[in-house]
Amino acid sequence: MEQVSLNYEASAGDTHKQTVSELPPMVVQCLENARFLHLATCVGNQPHVSLMNYTYLPSSPYSSAPVIVMTTNPASKKTNNLLVNPNVSLLVHDWSSHRPPTQGRRASGGSPGPEHRSSLASMLFNLNTSAISSISATINGTAALIPPGSDEDKYYREQHLENNTFDSEGVFNRQPQDETEDGGRGHFVADEEVQVILVHIKDIRTSDWKGSVSDWVLVSGNNGPRVNGGR
Repeated sequence: MEQVSLNYEASAGDTHKQTVSELPPMVVQCLENARFLHLATCVGNQPHVSLMNYTYLPSSPYSSAPVIVMTTNPASKKTNNLLVNPNVSLLVHDWSSHRPPTQGRRASGGSPGPEHRSSLASMLFNLNTSAISSISATINGTAALIPPGSDEDKYYREQHLENNTFDSEGVFNRQPQDETEDGGRGHFVADEEVQVILVHIKDIRTSDWKGSVSDWVLVSGNNGPRVNGGR
């Protein structure tokens, strides 16, 4: 089988840097398709990464610029980190995370071979190999903890809750669902005690599966419709 050469261009600095007033369409597509993102915070040279439900809003009554909404336990490590250092980095991608089978099963088990995969697992594997999206996006920005009980807090809670309410088919509704299937929604989104985190986007780095990298700096001026399942 002919191998596809990887891109070996240097990416330590700014690469193909562009200044934009809207998120690139490839990043919007990634945010539309993905259900979770990884949030990185850091204090005292100790990084901390969390898997998060999120909602992307290109604009809102409280911000003309795009923002990403998340919620967390007020006593969480990420909350404490943000109080000290509001600078954050997010990683989002919509590639299926199902591990493809390996030629030799490891002692830990690994993923099942083709003869043991269900039709659903096979479908997910095929979706993964067909590359639903061609990029992952690293998004840098600053996070703010919205004052609990404020009108702004209520607005972002409602948007985030609506955006993370699914039925078993992944279709949005307001019906209760099994806690094991809601992706943590019941505890991390719907709980009245959660703290709203609002991330203002500063810049984005996109990378494709071949290693090509592009950098984007975001300036104000985006007033597009809400995505990632929003109306």
